[in-house]
Amino acid sequence: MNKDLHQLSVAELATQLRERKVSAVETAEHFLNRIHAQTALGAFVDVNDETTLAQARAADAALAAGTAGPLAGVPIAHKDIFVTQDFVSTAGSRMLAGYRSPFDATVVSKLGTGRSTPQGFEAGAGMVTLGKVSCDEFAMGSGNENTAIAPIGHDSVAPVRNPWDASRIPGGSSGGSAAAVAARLAPAATGTDTGGSIRQPASFCGITGIKPTYGRISRYGMIAYASSLDQAGPMARSAEDCAYLLSAMCGPDADRDSTSLDTPAEDFTRALNNDVGGVRIGIPQEFFSAGLAPDVRAAVDSALNEWVKLGAKLVPISLPRTELSIPVYYIIAPAEASSNLSRFDGVKFGHRAQDYTDLVDMYKKTRAQGFGDEVKRRIMIGTYVLSHGYYDAYYLQAQKIRRMIANDFQEAFKVCDVIAGPVAPTVAWKIGEKSSDPVANYLADIYTLPASLAGLPGMSVPAGFGAGGMPVGIQLIGNYFQESLLLNMAHRLQGVSDVHLQTAP
Repeated sequence: MNKDLHQLSVAELATQLRERKVSAVETAEHFLNRIHAQTALGAFVDVNDETTLAQARAADAALAAGTAGPLAGVPIAHKDIFVTQDFVSTAGSRMLAGYRSPFDATVVSKLGTGRSTPQGFEAGAGMVTLGKVSCDEFAMGSGNENTAIAPIGHDSVAPVRNPWDASRIPGGSSGGSAAAVAARLAPAATGTDTGGSIRQPASFCGITGIKPTYGRISRYGMIAYASSLDQAGPMARSAEDCAYLLSAMCGPDADRDSTSLDTPAEDFTRALNNDVGGVRIGIPQEFFSAGLAPDVRAAVDSALNEWVKLGAKLVPISLPRTELSIPVYYIIAPAEASSNLSRFDGVKFGHRAQDYTDLVDMYKKTRAQGFGDEVKRRIMIGTYVLSHGYYDAYYLQAQKIRRMIANDFQEAFKVCDVIAGPVAPTVAWKIGEKSSDPVANYLADIYTLPASLAGLPGMSVPAGFGAGGMPVGIQLIGNYFQESLLLNMAHRLQGVSDVHLQTAP
């Protein structure tokens, strides 16, 4: 067996599989062995070797028959926020412990074997699912410390650990996805980004991740947190890998998801080697204030200098309402969460309290037992801001400022083509360091929230290393539907820098 399969990129694995230099079964077995050998990381919450190998055998058959998808046989891990038929779908919550969905999320089927549509069967990319990876409960968190599901190999609940330093968080809520890719337990993983949950863990774990324009990827089968903000995206080692994955994930799905945009899927790999000479990179002054750690700034500046050497130009800009993004987000997102999570009442599916006196008592006990502290906190905030007498004062005002934040970006794009800055103010912090201070966790999202509120595409690209040798990512934000530009900018940076190829000790 090839001992170095985990060192290959998605693109390299796809090529070797197509050329039959390695089989899908051999590849799957290699990664499953790594997963079972590294359970201390806490990344995976469910694996099913039999199912994975069955998918691999099907991929080998399709490759032999010449009917395989573009990524046939390449393994992938799915964030446990996407429902799957063959693996548990818990959203990191006691409320859904052990739950198995009767269908696959659109993202899962498009990356896998395909799906039926009103227009007929749509073939998938042919990827093989390794399992489900840990996430903060209902995707609420910045550190992956809010999960209520024990990882495989653990007898009790445990947070995911950062492969670069096991005493630190991997970021959240897609921390399991980021850690799995960084530790080479999977060549790629799916993630979701509501307020930065792809970009921040990608930065903390030294990998690449992209959140596309809101509506680019179907949310069907993605367990909802905040419906106007949630967006799926790929996480992998490089921009090239993310381009391949995003090409397979995007596309309209209006029959299943009313927020899905009627925008055709495109091949994002085609623009990867375009010249970046003359590209104007906007540098928001608000992203480089006193709150940014010097070590993070140094890594970001280093990446910016590489683009300048490639011919890009730095342009000073302002996003004046950046600080308002935190209160706006933590009104809108909890408000939507309080509505979305009302369905978890113990009646039709999920956890139900054992002892209760009547229906109302059953509701109360079920939700008290099923939800964790952070979820309860956000439900309470959301219910409050939507309540009579407070809707106009809080929720309505937040929506108005959200529009102003989006307008700030459009003003900035009049003088620049792409916006760059840090992903987070610091490198990954110690596990438990901010557990008792929710506001400190919220403040860590200051640089990622604005793009989420505006529905813009954004990505994190490895830029260097900061304090303690921990990874630092640089954030790229583009205008609507400018994913190709972001991926090309990242790809060109990775062509002159090997930061993204370095692995955790």
